[in-house]
Amino acid sequence: MTLRKHRGFSLLELLIVIAIGLTMAGITSMALMPLFKQNHVDQAYDLTMGVIRNYRNQSITNSKRYILTFTAPRTITVQYWGVAVPVSPPPVTVATYVLPQDMSFAVQAGFPAAAPDSFGTGGTAIDFGQGLGLGSLASIMFMPDGSSQDTLGNFNSGVLYITRPADLYSSRAIDVWGATGRIRGWRLYNQGGSNKWVQQ
Repeated sequence: MTLRKHRGFSLLELLIVIAIGLTMAGITSMALMPLFKQNHVDQAYDLTMGVIRNYRNQSITNSKRYILTFTAPRTITVQYWGVAVPVSPPPVTVATYVLPQDMSFAVQAGFPAAAPDSFGTGGTAIDFGQGLGLGSLASIMFMPDGSSQDTLGNFNSGVLYITRPADLYSSRAIDVWGATGRIRGWRLYNQGGSNKWVQQ
């Protein structure tokens, strides 16, 4: 005859413990979900900003030309473009970066018409070529002097938007000033009942 103190847990006791554990796991998961989403926004912004700054710095340091092409929904391609006389060789791809799955280069209803630094109207996700009478260019090229140009040698200013669809206030913007290569980051806020880009 088995003594009562040596018996294991009953099935009911095990089920109660499992139910409590699953409930706590579910609550924890729901509580952390906004943090996971915010982390993806920060990753996408930091990655894009980091790639732009890194290749601008490399252009200056190494006296090279780098072309950064932004392709919706979430890809950044970096190419090195060597210099030769009389004709430069074709650009060579050196790196490709991809934003987190739930983030993209996109615009949303609710973006203010006043784009960051007045580059465009906030209606085009990747909007370089400002000041050239063009807009909507998807690439910038950093030169050894740090400036951003198009492939014809014109200064290429513009802006791109990073957002999570259906989450307006996850939106970020990054703009580049062509003549100096200055890079600025922005975040969308609701201030006084209207949406505004605020520099980060």
